[in-house]
Amino acid sequence: MQRFKFPWKPIYWLLCACVLVFLLAPIAAIIPLSFSSGSFLTYPLPGLSLRWYQEVLGGGKWLTALGNSLYVGAFATACSVLLGTLAALGLMRHKAWWIEALKLVVLSPMIVPVILIAVASYFFLAPLSLTSTYSGLIIAHTVIAVPFVVVPVLTALELLDPNLARAAAACGAVPRVTFLRVTLPSIMPAMASGALFAFAASFDDVVIALLIAGPDQRTLPREMFSGLRDSMTPALTAVATIMIIFSTTLFLLMQMLQRRTRRAAKAK
Repeated sequence: MQRFKFPWKPIYWLLCACVLVFLLAPIAAIIPLSFSSGSFLTYPLPGLSLRWYQEVLGGGKWLTALGNSLYVGAFATACSVLLGTLAALGLMRHKAWWIEALKLVVLSPMIVPVILIAVASYFFLAPLSLTSTYSGLIIAHTVIAVPFVVVPVLTALELLDPNLARAAAACGAVPRVTFLRVTLPSIMPAMASGALFAFAASFDDVVIALLIAGPDQRTLPREMFSGLRDSMTPALTAVATIMIIFSTTLFLLMQMLQRRTRRAAKAK
């Protein structure tokens, strides 16, 4: 008699499919509503129209909010890449006993609830008159974005062969030249990956924007939050669809960078 084999593999794939459907079903339900010709979020759709995309991208509060999100996200990303890379270099260079505690402090914005960071940022920036300003919002977003740069850059530095720096020094290269020609090109993919994560963290934030941003710094997530409280129209689903496409594009770019990094590591 043949021994009965329980069909674990089909059950595994069935469970995976159920999880994917559970995660993607809300997204799949939002996207068609953005093309509705009606003024309410209802199924079945009364018709198809691009009127809500025209409202969002044609100017007004939505386009202003999108511009604010891109502006703040770009500057917060640039600051976080600079500070995160310097922090990773410093953490990698020193081997003292307190380094692990310092790493925990640097990475704490990834662990601490965002509402606590928002409240702390408000009480820190308010005496400096930086609330309701772009500078204050960029500083607060930099705080939550820096850990997303430190993690990949620190990992790249730990995987970097230390003999490369020694070989460069043996050839007469000073530390500055060694960093620019050996270390920096090796960690550049990790910096790019961290920059994408940092930009996504800034672009998707709504809690900090609610406390720090003023009327002139309303970001896209904050405008969506206000729209949920005031009046829900298919314009919200159009904005959500744009953000889904944007986030998916960032994810694909990160995947491409990771693949290139793996190929470069294998080539070496």
